[in-house]
Amino acid sequence: MGKILKILNGKELALKLNLELKDKISSFIKTSGINPKLAAVLVGDDPASKLYVNIKRKTCSEIGIGSILVDLDKNITKSKLLDEIEKLNKDKSVHGILLQLPLPRDLQPYTSEFIEQIDPIKDVDGLHPINRGKLFDYNEDFVPCTPKGIITLLEHYNIEIQGKNVVIINRSNLVGKPLIFMLLKRNATVTVCHSYTKNLDVYTKKADILIVAVGKSKFITKEKVKEGVIIIDVGISRENGKLSGDVDFEGVFDKCSWITPNPGGIGPMTVSFLLQNTFNAYKKQL
Repeated sequence: MGKILKILNGKELALKLNLELKDKISSFIKTSGINPKLAAVLVGDDPASKLYVNIKRKTCSEIGIGSILVDLDKNITKSKLLDEIEKLNKDKSVHGILLQLPLPRDLQPYTSEFIEQIDPIKDVDGLHPINRGKLFDYNEDFVPCTPKGIITLLEHYNIEIQGKNVVIINRSNLVGKPLIFMLLKRNATVTVCHSYTKNLDVYTKKADILIVAVGKSKFITKEKVKEGVIIIDVGISRENGKLSGDVDFEGVFDKCSWITPNPGGIGPMTVSFLLQNTFNAYKKQL
């Protein structure tokens, strides 16, 4: 059977972190008399986006963070959306602003402009150029929630990052790019692969830690990894009505020393760090 499988249980750790955060928030509210509040901006009626926003708002409610939903029509103009973001910037009762992505097709070309409109101190997704620039200098005050969740999960299980060959299959602003700097800060050797990478297997087979976020069901099979690999499965897709990760979980079972389940691995950690970032923004604004 090979090595006994070790599960990196993101769901369990996220629950623990959320309970700890709930206590901290309660203590801060008693001292300041001010409740932290997150504003979620949802444009259009994409079912997946609605679901994600509802999960985030529900978790906020459970741990004592207030939330408001700014629900906007998919045909909203660029200038009107910029105005809506600016209103939230000026609203002192709002400590964090979440712009749910992706935006409707007509607005997608302006995504960067909308993100730049968000006050950096309220940027709970860590996507504002100022916060991305800070990460370049290894400052992790506001970083995207998924990478922060990945690093925290590895560190919680005492997995050594220093000196390891880490292969990331993703180069997005939300996952791959921020992970580069966070892993370099911890002295890993980092390789980034993407849709134009030739001979992908050559890289995946050398990975001590493999982080996959491509959104293709069972994309990583046992032939593509080495014995003892640690796998972080970020991508999610739907197959035969069921949610599935990027990794053939059963297939790689024997080869892994550690692996995240999917669902139940990185998803809950991402939501948890949205809350952590909101609390961080709230503290800075107090």
